[in-house]
Amino acid sequence: MWIGTAEMASAVSNAGGLGILTALTQPTPDALRHEIARRREMTGKPLGVNLTILPSVSPPPCADDRRAIIECGVRAVETPGSPTARSST
Repeated sequence: MWIGTAEMASAVSNAGGLGILTALTQPTPDALRHEIARRREMTGKPLGVNLTILPSVSPPPCADDRRAIIECGVRAVETPGSPTARSST
């Protein structure tokens, strides 16, 4: 997670892969917007963002991060995680 920065994503994209930024690496949705902009300054190649969705006592601002991703025009989003557990009764 902590290597999903603009520098790493740019290097991967420039090598022919899909460079992925990680939203959890950024402390706020505005910081995510800034990182997306930095990444775009480094290369015009395709970009994706990882938006991890996990149940947590102190969850990250997924809805705000999602809004930032959409507003920045990112077209590839990876969403690892698991849905909230449901009762089988």
